[in-house]
Amino acid sequence: MARIPALEPPFTADVATQLGAMMPTGMPPIGLFRTFAKNLPMTIAMSHWGRYELGRQLSLTLREREIVILRTCARCRCEYEWGVHLMVFGHRAGLTQAEIASLTHGMPNDSCWATGRQRALIQVADALHDTSDIDDELWRIAREVLDEPQLLDLLLLCGWYHAISFAARAALVELEPGAPRFADVTT
Repeated sequence: MARIPALEPPFTADVATQLGAMMPTGMPPIGLFRTFAKNLPMTIAMSHWGRYELGRQLSLTLREREIVILRTCARCRCEYEWGVHLMVFGHRAGLTQAEIASLTHGMPNDSCWATGRQRALIQVADALHDTSDIDDELWRIAREVLDEPQLLDLLLLCGWYHAISFAARAALVELEPGAPRFADVTT
């Protein structure tokens, strides 16, 4: 049971407008957004950053972005956000079952990761999760395959999805119907 139950329709006009701006046309708002909408000023403020993180201006590709998000959410054990991203973006990102299993339960050196860039993304996400830092050797490895704007986007993308994971887990946001579950992914 949710600790902070999501708002249910009918929504006030200002909440409906904000939720509508956060979802693709015709899609009902997800539970996380309806939970956040209980603090509308916060929701409005964070939606601008969220649009950047999921938008075309981010210097990482959609595939790279989703590798980082799925790994971060899996490491945070945030089944809610992991499932939403896998359901909405997994296919668009071209992720294979082996890659999804690796991001969920595996390691950066799993054989499904064909490039040093992909491995570096996962290693950075893991290091930030484990130590809130990156040692000099990993920084060197990441710097060989990512430029400074990409590194900055990577660092903040990991942090953003830590924050989202913390909120979704602590508020006990109910899992979305039809979204994958950790148990669905086997190694």
